Amino acid sequence: MVSIADTLENVAEHGTAPRCRVGLVQINNSFSGQNYLPYAVGLIEGYVRKYASDARRFDFLLPIYKRLRVAEIVEHLLSADIVGFSTYVWNIKLSLAVARELKARKPEILIVFGGPQVPDRTEPFLRENPFIDVAVNGEGEHAFTKLLEAWPSRDWSAIPNLSYLADGKFVCQAKGPRMRELADVPSPYLDGIFDPLMAANRNENWIVLWETNRGCPFQCTFCDWGSATQAKVYQFDLDRLGREIAWFADHRIEFIFCCDANFGILARDIQIAETLARTKAERGFPKAVSVQNTKNATDRAYLTQKILSDAGMNKGVTLSMQSLDPGTLKAIKRQNIALDTYEELQKRFTRDRVETYSDLILGLPGETYDSWVDGICWLMDNGQHNRIQFNNLSILPNAEMGDPAYQEKFGMRTVVTKIVNIHGALEVDPDGIYETQDLVVETASMPAVDWRRARSFAWMASLVHFDKLLQIPILVAHERCAVPYRRLLEAFMSADATDYPVIGSIREFFDNYAHQIQDGAVEYVFSDKWLGIHWPADEFVFIDLVAGGKLDSFYAEAERLVLATIREFRSLVPLETIADAFRLNRALVKEPGVLADIEIRLGSDLYPYYRSILEGRSEDLAEEPVVYRIERSKEPWPVFADWCREVVWYGNKKGAYLYGNKALARHLAGHF
Repeated sequence: MVSIADTLENVAEHGTAPRCRVGLVQINNSFSGQNYLPYAVGLIEGYVRKYASDARRFDFLLPIYKRLRVAEIVEHLLSADIVGFSTYVWNIKLSLAVARELKARKPEILIVFGGPQVPDRTEPFLRENPFIDVAVNGEGEHAFTKLLEAWPSRDWSAIPNLSYLADGKFVCQAKGPRMRELADVPSPYLDGIFDPLMAANRNENWIVLWETNRGCPFQCTFCDWGSATQAKVYQFDLDRLGREIAWFADHRIEFIFCCDANFGILARDIQIAETLARTKAERGFPKAVSVQNTKNATDRAYLTQKILSDAGMNKGVTLSMQSLDPGTLKAIKRQNIALDTYEELQKRFTRDRVETYSDLILGLPGETYDSWVDGICWLMDNGQHNRIQFNNLSILPNAEMGDPAYQEKFGMRTVVTKIVNIHGALEVDPDGIYETQDLVVETASMPAVDWRRARSFAWMASLVHFDKLLQIPILVAHERCAVPYRRLLEAFMSADATDYPVIGSIREFFDNYAHQIQDGAVEYVFSDKWLGIHWPADEFVFIDLVAGGKLDSFYAEAERLVLATIREFRSLVPLETIADAFRLNRALVKEPGVLADIEIRLGSDLYPYYRSILEGRSEDLAEEPVVYRIERSKEPWPVFADWCREVVWYGNKKGAYLYGNKALARHLAGHF
């Protein structure tokens, strides 16, 4: 084996820089048999090939792009002189294990770590992982190129953005300026960087990461986006973006994940959305794109999302709130994001029948049980009846919230939990390496018992309202009887288990599982009986009610509970109307093994009234007898597993749990 000293002696004697073999690792999760092209390391390789003083020196191995056994990855990388790892929360444990074994097998190899998971407080990270030679803080294209050019020397003192240990002393080089001219950054798609990888893996169904700009003007303390890219937004030029969209179509890329922090923030984003939609219409690809909506630019946010929705390129528009509490928004530096933007967007999308879903984060500093519940009900009052995505807060190392002093200030307690994907299979890693997260399960404003109550309330709201099991009677009770959403939902949280045994057992299950999460359990409930995947707790209960033959008992208890709650408000609305709402909702729930069409007779025309509420219209209830025919035979699920997958799982984002959604509504409108 040739030593570094021998290599340097050879360079001095012959005056030529030695060749260098470079390995790059960006391990991404797989989704339904699809894998991401490794965009971050593709940018690195493209930059080196374009800007290195002698790019011919560097031979790049095919990048590692997905989870494999440690031994397999190490064997692939052993021939390299330098290996760079792009790390984030979903790959850091495996990346560290590979780097540790690489250094043990080949001590002279140079190990470089970059990406958002490299903490800005880098010294402890390097001392805990002495097999890492260099850490890159911030943008890596320029720093990694300069590091390669310096090889085999280990003098990195002139290279910004690097941290390392030199003779036991921690060295942190000053950060260099951000790249402002993004036109200087080569496109790994257009420059053929991925061509060898794709040729070597012809059976892969690739999905892509894509940037149209870099930067985020917001400084949310739970997010590392703004801290990683800083406030100013820099743009990739439109010609490049158009050619990349054409590349995606040429290579039949179905799904794009857009990495922009705020798509729609720039006026030109409307043009980008139009190009995506036009390309799909003309060429069939790309089929779908996921974007993070801009926060305050109401008109552009609406137009860009409407264009993508009309083209069938998104599964629902995300309206991210995270919290509705003013004190919490101030604590997380999000108070400059206007709530009236949300209200206006929700009204517009509802009017145009574009499905939306909202994000809330449980465990943010300043949030209380009451503010959490009030926030959920505010969203419902403002027309969110499709889906609220309730996320548990986890700590990212380079977010402001990752600072121990910040956590102490707000009394934040975390627990380490294994990361699993929603609807993800139970994965048994042959090396026993599992990625983890620091999950917030208590704060000064939300003690442990309140966190469990808040988590359980969110699951209960999802089950009865957003999973559509009781949405019709809940909406009718709210609109016709003026019963607040909070009162209706909390009735399910306080129902006496003796009088309401099914509902009581659901509430107990939610509370117990919230307790398990606080003790380190994963966020989702695994079922080996039902597809062998991890389910949100509310969907798990939905399936259990159906599988256990308990759905009718659940409806009977729920009707008694809601009617009792309405009586407290001395409503003048005939209670028969509420009973009809329960009958209609029960008949519309999609169930497995139900093949026969049915007819139900009601005292009023409830279905169009229900739809008018969902669509934000003020429509009177026609109080005349009506018969609905529900043609369930046109959409049967004779196999239970198929129902679990196609209704409960696939219906998650769109809330498509009832017959009559969209195309099937025409089967319900006839009077007999």
